[in-house]
Amino acid sequence: MKVYLELLAREASAVEFEGPVLQARAAGADSATLEELEEAKVAALKVRAMLRRRAKREAELSALFDTAGDLAGLTDLDAVLEAIVRRARQLLGTDTAYMTLNDPERGDTFMRVTDGSVSARFRRLRLAMGAGLGGLVAQTSTPYNTADYFADARFQHTTTIDDAVHEEGLVAILGVPLRLGPRVIGVLFAANRSARPFVQEEVALLGSLAAHAAVAIDTARLLQETRAALAELSEANTLISAHSAAIERAADAHDRMTGLVLRGGGVEDVAAVVTEVLGGSLTVLDDEGRPLVGQTGDLDAGVFDAAQSSRALGRTVKRGDAFVASVDVGAAPLCTLVLRTESPVADTDQRILERAALVTALLLLFRRSVAEAEGRVRGELLDDLISRPELAGLHDRARRLGVDLDAPHVLVVARHDAGRREGQRERAAFWASSQATLAHGLAAARGDEVVLLLPGHKPGLMARRVAAELSSSLGRPATAGAASCSLTTVAAAYGEAQRCAGALAALGRAGDGASAEELGFVGLLIGEGRDVPGFLASSLGPVLDYDARRGTALVRTLAAYFGAGGSLSRTADVLHIHVNTVTQRLDRVGQLLGADWQEPERSLEIQLALRLHRLRTHMTDD
Repeated sequence: MKVYLELLAREASAVEFEGPVLQARAAGADSATLEELEEAKVAALKVRAMLRRRAKREAELSALFDTAGDLAGLTDLDAVLEAIVRRARQLLGTDTAYMTLNDPERGDTFMRVTDGSVSARFRRLRLAMGAGLGGLVAQTSTPYNTADYFADARFQHTTTIDDAVHEEGLVAILGVPLRLGPRVIGVLFAANRSARPFVQEEVALLGSLAAHAAVAIDTARLLQETRAALAELSEANTLISAHSAAIERAADAHDRMTGLVLRGGGVEDVAAVVTEVLGGSLTVLDDEGRPLVGQTGDLDAGVFDAAQSSRALGRTVKRGDAFVASVDVGAAPLCTLVLRTESPVADTDQRILERAALVTALLLLFRRSVAEAEGRVRGELLDDLISRPELAGLHDRARRLGVDLDAPHVLVVARHDAGRREGQRERAAFWASSQATLAHGLAAARGDEVVLLLPGHKPGLMARRVAAELSSSLGRPATAGAASCSLTTVAAAYGEAQRCAGALAALGRAGDGASAEELGFVGLLIGEGRDVPGFLASSLGPVLDYDARRGTALVRTLAAYFGAGGSLSRTADVLHIHVNTVTQRLDRVGQLLGADWQEPERSLEIQLALRLHRLRTHMTDD
């Protein structure tokens, strides 16, 4: 028996266990001895088979342990699947191994990973549930194997599956389910290109590997999903942080702009906050498109179209490299902010620009309201100075407004004829009130004219400045007359300034400004204390009376005659009458005015009277 222990100890082959029996038979041992040796041989071979099975099992368990370790160290799903299939092929010693995974959306199973495969068609194979060996395993969650697939009638053979298996050259196939609890997620296969039965131990081994594989697949999937979720969370956190920073910046800008309003800041201060926060350059336009801050040199028609769109939409509008936010009141534009910057302007930054536009609009409305309120007070005082200078307390009222009535002043009457255009009369009044406030004077609006009482002693210069600036503000001519005055002569100066403005209009000088002293003989005649009716009566009275009684045109004929340089024919052409008619009319003039009416001194006097008559008629018509 010792000899068999020695054979077992050195792991001898099965043939060598026949040696002791053969030797004993050759030595002539009796039957009892041979029977005992035979029994010992059988027992030794059983022990040898058991040891070999244990060794194999030990190797398989070690391989499974190594596989579990390898799978645990893998984090990429593709790497996990490839490792599982490769280890299955190694453990079972097959020609190929592969794995299919179930597709819940399509309701079938598809080839996911292969090892040892040579057929492209086989690597793209999809199996319907219940079709082929793999489809049956996926459907029933039960291992199946066959030594010869094509000869096995247990499986539902389809042309697609059989063609792919045939192209790969597979014969013997073993498939076990990949299970996660009660759910099958796929099938793990080992296959040979020649007939080969799979013993139960191999089925169990591949099943154990499949169990590890299913857990590893799920772990890798969860890890991959976790990583994706973490990446999304990181991206979301970045976006939230950026959004929070933008909101914080917008809130800070809003607080700063609100603080500016409360501290009495102006439009320039709001613009400074916007450019500090957003960068770039900012232009602030008033309701007429004129710059309050910045310049309009680089603004084109597209920007103003964008401003109109911004008011309609109530948000910022982009045109080229400009971002435009505009605010209106009662469908009328109030202000427009135009931001130009090379940096990207996010939505929150556009909200900052819109908020700045609203704050600017509030400042302008507040400024306009204050100006209108103060303008009413200044206008009421000026009205009293013109119509009721005897009222008590005028000095005190003026002092409270910062006006020194004891200083020299100029009264300016500016005719603008803006009542025909919507909002122009209000604009003229607002402009006059603003000018009066800045100059520590007074202003009042009276129909289609504004009246200003401004400190100074140069009425002509001041009239021209008022005419130019008011014309620019209204976009149409404004004509201004001016006269110097004191507290007691405001009413007289008002009348003289009115007559002066009317004379300028009659002379065809609309949009100009002047004082009576600057109008030559006209100024002398329209000035305060001048006897215009008496001068007209003495110089031209008989002709005027004759025309009035008889409806003739002697005055018109005289004006045309002097305008034509004393030429009878040109006078006839101007009046579209015959020369004889002109001669007859002039003879009648000679009868009315005397034979010397064409003498130089008398002729000059008559021409002055004609011009003054025309001025009086024009001013009376106005």
